[in-house]
Amino acid sequence: MTAPTPSFPARTGGRVLVDQLRIHGTDRIFCVPGESFLDVLDALHDQPAIDLVVCKHEGAAANMAEADGKLTGKPGVCIVTRGPGATHASIGVHIAQQDSTPMIMFVGQIAREQKGREAFQEVDYVAVFGTLAKWAVEIDDPARIPEIVARAFQVATSGRPGPVVIALPEDVLDNLCETVDAAPYRVVSAAPRPEDAAALAAALASAKRPLVIAGGANWTAATARDFAAFVKAWNLPVACAFRRQDTFDNRDPHYVGHLSLGVSPKLAERVRSADLIVAFGTRLGDIATDSYTLLEVPRPMQKLVHIHADNAELGRVYQADLPIHAGVEPGAAMLASLKPATAPGWGEWTAGARAEHEAFVAVPRPHPELTGVDMAAAMAHLNDVLPADSVLTNGAGNYTVWLHRFYAYKQPRTELAPTCGAMGYGLPAAIAAKLRSPEKTVIALAGDGCFLMYPQEIATAAAHGANLIVVVVNNGMYGTIRMHQERRYPGRQSGTTIPSPDFVGMARACGAVAERIERTEDFPAALERARAAGQPALIELVTDPRQITPAMRVADLPA
Repeated sequence: MTAPTPSFPARTGGRVLVDQLRIHGTDRIFCVPGESFLDVLDALHDQPAIDLVVCKHEGAAANMAEADGKLTGKPGVCIVTRGPGATHASIGVHIAQQDSTPMIMFVGQIAREQKGREAFQEVDYVAVFGTLAKWAVEIDDPARIPEIVARAFQVATSGRPGPVVIALPEDVLDNLCETVDAAPYRVVSAAPRPEDAAALAAALASAKRPLVIAGGANWTAATARDFAAFVKAWNLPVACAFRRQDTFDNRDPHYVGHLSLGVSPKLAERVRSADLIVAFGTRLGDIATDSYTLLEVPRPMQKLVHIHADNAELGRVYQADLPIHAGVEPGAAMLASLKPATAPGWGEWTAGARAEHEAFVAVPRPHPELTGVDMAAAMAHLNDVLPADSVLTNGAGNYTVWLHRFYAYKQPRTELAPTCGAMGYGLPAAIAAKLRSPEKTVIALAGDGCFLMYPQEIATAAAHGANLIVVVVNNGMYGTIRMHQERRYPGRQSGTTIPSPDFVGMARACGAVAERIERTEDFPAALERARAAGQPALIELVTDPRQITPAMRVADLPA
């Protein structure tokens, strides 16, 4: 006797999609609405468990989803419309790819029968996002939505996390189908082998000048705790990779600095002179290695142990003496299990590296000829008064060098900063952070050029009750580009000046309180007013354009 075929209620593709998102734990979606996914919006009307955050620009929506993925370790989700909406949002996909962030972007698509005719806003999303995302796919049958969405969550979170792009033809979304729901996804992570632990312990035991480089994505509280236990047991110096400073408490005496833009020359020399490098969780990219010079390609002079979640990353640039394929959580558990047989003999090496770091981050006296707010003092004040769990976000620009140098990150997932160097990221990321943790202090740092990428998203923050603080550093120029311009073509400014709008008026029009600060001593009180405002707040800091970075001053720039 043949078993009866199970029957499932008919649903539109849009409703099937929303049902799958709930099954996989999605509780927030960032979007700019479009007619290409009206059936999804209709299904969300009946799903109060999902918070729909409507943004003003698709790039900002994608940045918010990426930041949400960084904060939670689960895929941040955004939905954008076809053509211009998807291409606007591509920046968030690029950030998620380079930052190893779990993210899923759904894109509305033209009807299947119109494909290949260059119909209105038609784009081949698999071709466009095929090299930008971890996986790009178009669904051609509504009955396959559960299968493909489940795979998307699996791909986005397993191994090295990353973005997935799913194109949804509008007739797939409005068609009825009978299909079974998928089961919730499960994260897959590689674990180290016992012989890996033994080999690493042996490498440490024979070292005289070891150095740990920490970074990567999805550091949980357990990861941070186990990693810290390993570092302390072996008395190891730890340098954090570019914009991954929150992986290790910067106040800890084992923390020796940030392998970043504007790196401490003495830290760079420590990397060169180390006899053992343990790279944990991080790629060894061009910024962390100073354009691949601190470690030689392909065989570093230092003995290299590389622990990474993606087997394709091991040996990609550097051939490690000991490559270990492991996610950060099982990798950190392995590290914590290692105990030195005798007290390590490199105490002076670690202490010396820490002393050099403390000297590097000591706040210098401002130059007497400079006007405006002293950025070193302002960042030091943030460091002194903000709670340890405060979340600081930033985009790209030379203003970030002050933040990364003079602010000490204290807990995991308190630094939201794009390792790909995307401008405009700070404000959208701060909105995502404040919505995820309303009780925390969230501050977005942005240069004037960086802020002007998505200033309208202050209205999004106000509409959703995200009472964050934006600190706009106004030096009237694209500072990073001006820095390179002055080095290559001194005194020949071209294309790098920004005529400043009324930032205070702009912020107030979008629903924030705002004020302009021109003296360093006025910043502390302004910060307290912003923290007590009960609504989004913006503080404009006017700085001297002659101080391009903490280490570079240009005398002939206009005051």
